[in-house]
Amino acid sequence: MSIWEYANPRAFMGWTGKALPLIWGLGIGLTVLGLVWGYFFTGDDFRMGSTVKIIYLHVPSALMAINGYFLMFVASLIWLIRRHHVSALVAKAAAPIGLTMTLIALATGAIWGQPMWGTWWVWDPRLTSFLILCLFYMGYIALWESVSDQDLAADLTSILAMVGSVFAVLSRYAVQFWNQGLHQGTSVPVVTGERSVDDIYFIPLAVSMAGFFFLFLALTLVRARAEVRARRLGVLIRREQMA
Repeated sequence: MSIWEYANPRAFMGWTGKALPLIWGLGIGLTVLGLVWGYFFTGDDFRMGSTVKIIYLHVPSALMAINGYFLMFVASLIWLIRRHHVSALVAKAAAPIGLTMTLIALATGAIWGQPMWGTWWVWDPRLTSFLILCLFYMGYIALWESVSDQDLAADLTSILAMVGSVFAVLSRYAVQFWNQGLHQGTSVPVVTGERSVDDIYFIPLAVSMAGFFFLFLALTLVRARAEVRARRLGVLIRREQMA
């Protein structure tokens, strides 16, 4: 069976309906476990004090804000190449969730930055690129809503997702690209595997990140299924009007 068969709307509705209860369970369970473990069962950092505990919300939300845009990039690329409607709808479904994650990351970063840096905001390379990423999310959502032709909207938003992915990369690696700014380097580098977080903080952080991943996936699939149903309903209404 070809992997592209799973992109068929009927097949997509079938396998996602079966998988969603498990994904929801993992998402809610791991998120609650990670946050409770991190906030109530870890001590204060000797430098940052209790403010270090914001990482259990800030880091997972920032991670999913960036990776959510990468999901939109891949889904949009599939739409442009293969013209699978489900892929375009998945990208559309992921955008509001990615925007929410971006806003959470920006807000928690500001809350952490005020006591640590003495200011709510600085035009740091990573913070600036992250803010631009947030604007791309908003523009993507607005473009979908402003174009009535769904296929044309999918084409235009896919191109916008291609452009915006540059800022997703910059948000992730800005500290490495520009060796300046107040924002610290990545605590858990994917490439080197080295990390600056002790196990007492890292383990609940990893649990929280896994929970946010499954929550993002569950919310995206729920929204994508709603988009498929809305598309089907639109087709039925047009057929009824033509009859």
